[in-house]
Parts: sequence; C-alpha cells; structure tokens
Amino acid sequence: MRIPVLLLLLGLAGASFSCAAAATLSLNDKARILNTPYGTLTAAFGAAQTGDIIKARGLGFAEELHLDSGVAITLQGGYSSGYTSQTGYTILDGILVIVRGAMAVDGLVLGSVPAAPVITAQPASLSVTEGETASFSIFADDSGPLSFQWKKNDTAISGATAPSYTTPATTASDNGARYSVEVSNSSDIVTSADALLTVYPVAGNPNGHCSVPAGAGLADVSHPDRVVGTGTPESCTAEAFIAAVALGGSIVFNCGQKPVTITLDRPAKVFNDANPDVMIDGAGLVTLSGGSATRILYMNTCDPNQHWTTSHCQDQDSPRLTVQNLTFINGNSRNETEYDGGGAVWVRGGRFKVVNCRFFNNTCATLGPDVGGAALRVFSQYQGLPVYVVNSTFGGRDVFGNYGANGGGISSIGVSWTIINSLFSYNRAIGNGGNPAQSGTPGGGSGGAIYNDGNTMTLSLCGTLIEHNNVNAYGSAIFFVSNNHDGTLRITDSVIRNNTGGSWYLRPGISAHSDTTLEITNSIIE
Repeated sequence: MRIPVLLLLLGLAGASFSCAAAATLSLNDKARILNTPYGTLTAAFGAAQTGDIIKARGLGFAEELHLDSGVAITLQGGYSSGYTSQTGYTILDGILVIVRGAMAVDGLVLGSVPAAPVITAQPASLSVTEGETASFSIFADDSGPLSFQWKKNDTAISGATAPSYTTPATTASDNGARYSVEVSNSSDIVTSADALLTVYPVAGNPNGHCSVPAGAGLADVSHPDRVVGTGTPESCTAEAFIAAVALGGSIVFNCGQKPVTITLDRPAKVFNDANPDVMIDGAGLVTLSGGSATRILYMNTCDPNQHWTTSHCQDQDSPRLTVQNLTFINGNSRNETEYDGGGAVWVRGGRFKVVNCRFFNNTCATLGPDVGGAALRVFSQYQGLPVYVVNSTFGGRDVFGNYGANGGGISSIGVSWTIINSLFSYNRAIGNGGNPAQSGTPGGGSGGAIYNDGNTMTLSLCGTLIEHNNVNAYGSAIFFVSNNHDGTLRITDSVIRNNTGGSWYLRPGISAHSDTTLEITNSIIE
C-alpha cells in the first residue's frame, strides 16, 4: 500500500503513544534532516521540529513510528545515497501512528523488508607504485538487487557504483588513503572494512641519466633455474622463496599479474657451494618483507653454516648475488648479534649487485660506533671490486625512510661502491656519539644515507640524488673515512642537498678527512 502524498492527522488528547527516542548522530547514514544523518527513522522523528523535512533513503526500515510531539513535519522516502533526488521508495516494515501533530508523507510504502546485504569478501589493502592504478573489489550475497558506493577517506567517489573500483593514476598524496564501499539493497546498508592504499616511490632517481657500465646492469634471467609460485599470490610463499635462494641460480616469480608481498619469518640464506650465481628478479611485482621482525636476505662466504668453499673466504669470486626489480620492506636485523647490521640484506664475500630495487622502512641495530646499514651491509668484495647500486631508491619519502645506528641507507667496511641514478632520502643514522664512541655514549649516528669506513676504497656517485637524510653525529649525507687516507670520493652529475644534523664537514653533508681525494664534476652540494 502506498501512503498518500499528503497525510494530515490530528492526534487525540491523552493518547498513550509517545516518541521517546533522543536525536542521535549515526555513521550509518539512512535518513537526514538537512545535513544531519540518522541511522533510524525513529531517531529522526525524535529530533524533528515543525517544518522539518525528513529525507529517507530508498531502503527498508523495520520500525514502529509514532508521532506524538505535536509538530508538523514531512517524511520523504526513496532518496539516493547522495540525497539529491527521489529515485524509488522507502519500505516501512512496521506501523506508522500519528497521535499528536501532522505529517505529509511521500515515497513510502508498507511491506516486508528483505534480508540485509552480507559482505562475503572484504576489499583488500593494496600497494602500488606512484603512477600506477589500484583496483579494489568486494563480494556480497545477492539478497535482492544490490547497489554499491565506493568511498575514499569516507567521501563518496563520483561514479564509483560497481562491485569493483579502479583509481586514477596514483600520486604520492594517495599514500595512506582508505577505501571502503557501501553495499545496499531495499532493506539496509552495510559498509565494508577499510582497505589501505600504499603508494611507493618509483625506483631510482628520475633525473639521473648516467650510463650504466657493462656488468652493472640487469642480469639475464630469461631461462630461470627456479620459479617461485605457480601463478597465484597464495603459491608465492616464504618457504618457497627461502628454498629457491638456498639452491641458487636464477630465480623468478610466478605469483599472478598483480603486485604481491611475501613476508618472511627468517632470512633467506645463500649457500656458498650451491651455485656460483644467485640472481633474484621480482619483475617489479614482488615485495619481500621482513615483517618488522627479521632480516630478509643473507650471504656470507665466511660463515661455516653456509659452507666454506675456499681457504680465503674474505676474497673469493663467488657466489655472485644480484637482486633486481624487487622491493624490500620492513627488514629488521636488531635480533642479530654475530652478524649485525644489514636490516634488509647482509653480504660478505663474492660479488653483490643491486638493480632497480627499492628499500623502505628497514632497520638494524640502533646504537653502536660501527654497526649499520639499515638497508644494506656489505664486506669483503672480491679483489676490492665495487658493489653496484643502479637505479634504486632508499627511502624516497618521509614515511618510507630506513634507519639504524649508522648508514641509514647503506653501510660497509673496506668496500668500494659505484652508485648510479639512485635516490637516498629520508634515511636516518640514529646512534649517538660517533666512531670511536665519545665518552659516555653508545656510539654511532653517522652517515644519514651512506656510511663507508675502511682503508683504500672508492665511493663513486653518478646521477644520484641524496637529500633529506639526518644524523646525530657526522655525515648527514655521506660518512666517508679512509683510515689510511687513501680513499677516493667521486661525485658526478649528482645532487646532495638539505641533509641535516651532525658536524665535522668537508663539504655540506659530507664528513671525511681533509686530505680525502675528492673529485666533483657537474654536481650540486649544498
């Protein structure tokens, strides 16, 4: 039965009905008076004053409505979610009694209310790279025709009214956004859980254009020795990855077409006698996480547990470890005591190369004069050859920075580095007291981005941006100390700026001995 467009009743004196509900604000917006939302018609009735219009969405309300306040109001049903127009009817599964007052009614029918929608699969949180889109979806039962309205940070998204929603190309400002969806039928509205969107910076310095020398580029994994996964995200387990690394060779992933995160409960470890080459390629889709509890990847030619292969473990040519097209997040090596530092990756011996990788929110021991490398810690490279870091990002934004006692990005002793077209920003060296530790301090706090200590060594930067890193002691950008005063710091086509904290500076952001060989070409250091 449709209630007449205009229904005017005068209540009888002494009637026993009353509307005792107090006005309440409800996050489940099913009815409104002006811009004030209410979750029930009873609550709206209790708040209504003469002349008010109660707008009800085109849903079902299982309520008994009594008007006994002597006011004259209007009840309009059938509104869309935005309350801009009446597109249907509101169903009242109950009675409407007017005892005292008057009410005009439109768009209301009496009838049975079907079951409320039930969400059977919530939208999942996603991680994407800046510039990519993100696709969210939801599954709900089919108790009557369902309507959908997606929201970003609790605000409705225009036109997003399907069971799935794909964002426009993401920007840095989208990081941390919450996406949810209202699912409604003629009975009720249910709201999904929030899905969190993480938007990571791209790999590398977009303004870096230095050429990459032979041997520093991507390894060939076109004929892989190991494949982690069988085509689904669920098949790409930590156990499968750890087992693949133990066997060595070229390693790729088959986890489906969407980005996937593999969270480890212990480090994946290279065995020195398994394969001379260990090449791990994530194809830009794989994130390896330490879950804020463990280091992610470990190689040590001098660790007997990983099998000695020579009598000169500190200077042997293999294994040769390459990580490429991967993201490393939430590595944490604070529980490591014998081989400390290296929150995401720890390497000694052989060769090590990093290409097109990203390091976010990794950490290592936070105190100590010489421990460090929140992302990378490296020792003993074969014949003093450099570690290559190419087109990679350490930090990138303030919420993604890496941190440890020294070397918020990377740390090494006696190792040379060639860093090309890479970005270090928002990393922190949070120790205190320097190296050697000042009296009464635990030591550390040097090398906001890079910590290099040792004897004869070379740090070469080309096309690299180092900014917004911070220290407590020395070298807000770079701590470079050659103990025998025979090291070379080479900076080409690079920018070092806006790094903060510390003292003892040879150049802004760079702590080094005054006689350090410093070669600067076409670069900005300020």
